[in-house]
Amino acid sequence: MILAGDIGGTNARLAFFEPRGEELVPVAEDTFASNEYPDLATVLRTFVAAQRVPVGVACFGVAGPIREGRTQTTNLPWMVDARQLARALGVETVLLLNDLEACAYGLPSLSAEDFVVLNPGSAAASGNALVIAAGTGLGEAGLYWDGRQHHPFACEGGHSSFAPSDPIQIELLGHLMREFCHVSWERVVSGPGLLNIYHFLRDTGRGEEPAWLAQHMRQQDPAAVISQAALAGTSLLCEQALNLFVSLYGAEAGNAALKVMGTGGVYVGGGIAPKIIKKLTEPFFMEAFIAKGRLKPLLRDIPVRVIMNDKTALLGAARFAAGQAR
Repeated sequence: MILAGDIGGTNARLAFFEPRGEELVPVAEDTFASNEYPDLATVLRTFVAAQRVPVGVACFGVAGPIREGRTQTTNLPWMVDARQLARALGVETVLLLNDLEACAYGLPSLSAEDFVVLNPGSAAASGNALVIAAGTGLGEAGLYWDGRQHHPFACEGGHSSFAPSDPIQIELLGHLMREFCHVSWERVVSGPGLLNIYHFLRDTGRGEEPAWLAQHMRQQDPAAVISQAALAGTSLLCEQALNLFVSLYGAEAGNAALKVMGTGGVYVGGGIAPKIIKKLTEPFFMEAFIAKGRLKPLLRDIPVRVIMNDKTALLGAARFAAGQAR
């Protein structure tokens, strides 16, 4: 039995899969709030004990840079060590992937119904591809095309330096530099990033924060409140914040596509995109995506799709484990 996991800064999603030929059949699944547990081993023991399913091989996509089977998670105080997890589970080997690398491995498991197309691109599009996903953080991964198939590889492009492209974004950078020693793309394209944008617009007098909105943001996830108010049209300030967020998301997706020469397609994943799909289908994202000067025609030809299936990284971890076990 394969134990697979998608381990993020907010949630740890775990599942057992049974291989049946080329198919992976889900047997059991559960989701845990990551910050309620001291480490990943505790989450795994809780899940395995509840399901009473023997673990044959395990693979986890983890939000952090994997080096020699270990990672310090970026948005959690967890040190994840494959050898320690193997001992905790009583198995010979535990495999670790970056969570966006796992997402890339999961793409072949999806069908057309799992995507929303933002840009159809060229009918002859081929080559390397890219996955970019905003959630608790900003993840990115590439897929190298060898002429026959794609090979996923991890990267940490979300932590590269934020590059503003207009006067408001330049002012945003200056605002954030007073708070952070390094302003990465993750500081503006993520759940916390949306809140940073909102605070910048509010604190520079670009909109009013009504009392009801401030109260909701204290009681609930602030980024979710901002998104919901923006989509409902109940706060102009939230609409401005979400519009700028989506533009920046598109800009960094275009940057990453150029860096990996992702002419085979760009896939927008993560927890935020499906919730704001209405806004992503408006012009802001794609206008910023293709706004790269002389390379605009190349970017216009790249297919861009939003991943609507929230189990993609989980499926990818399972597929990778199944491939290694053969």
